[in-house]
Amino acid sequence: MRAFVGLGSNLGDREATIRRAVELLGERPGIDVAAVSTLRETDPVGDEDQPRFLNGVVALEVDLTARVLLDELLAVERELGRDRTRETRWGPRTIDLDLLLYGDETVEEPGLSVPHPRLAERQFVLEPLHELEPDLTLPDGRAVRELVAPALE
Repeated sequence: MRAFVGLGSNLGDREATIRRAVELLGERPGIDVAAVSTLRETDPVGDEDQPRFLNGVVALEVDLTARVLLDELLAVERELGRDRTRETRWGPRTIDLDLLLYGDETVEEPGLSVPHPRLAERQFVLEPLHELEPDLTLPDGRAVRELVAPALE
């Protein structure tokens, strides 16, 4: 199954932390890193009084359920020093790993929504998704190329 995960960091050595997160994901059983987008500087969403983010997307080939993959993402975040219980929503963070897409499946479970609920609003994930897979279509039939196009013009 092909899954796409959003990568973000705005504390510490952002690029090194993101690169380490990708390495750690690739070391996990049932996860193979297929491709990593270019990383890009972005403005924060929500609380704007914080450092700029470095964002990208990683494409993964997985033999895990969406729930188990999410658990692995959260474990990597913890390993890299993120404590979700102590942070402000949309505040600064060492690493943020968001499950954006899990094949063409739609998943709605407590604590897990795939596709990511704000995916279509976030150019900082749409642009790298388009970079990795230009013909990608969301489970609802919308083409990523059409969602990202206004920002690229």
